[in-house]
Amino acid sequence: MSLADLDPVLAQPKRLAALAMCAATSKVTFALIRDHLELRDSDASKQMQKLVDCGYVEARKTGRAANRQTWFTITDQGRNALGAHVEALNAIIRAELPPPQ
Repeated sequence: MSLADLDPVLAQPKRLAALAMCAATSKVTFALIRDHLELRDSDASKQMQKLVDCGYVEARKTGRAANRQTWFTITDQGRNALGAHVEALNAIIRAELPPPQ
């Protein structure tokens, strides 16, 4: 494995962390992701929209007005991408280097 095996979408730490949060549970709120990752609304929204656009998560809105919440659920594509990305990271970390010359 090499750097080319890393998913460019998940190379961004905020998106990687957000997708990992989605993978850890059946669904997660926008507010929990934003607060846990200590992001501003606009940044969290941008990161989650990228994950939605890539098909890694699905977004669902519930409630109305002040009670409105956005929930995110990881897709099979997202779970596969996360697994492959983590595998690539582990391969890079475990890489055996040639002996010094």
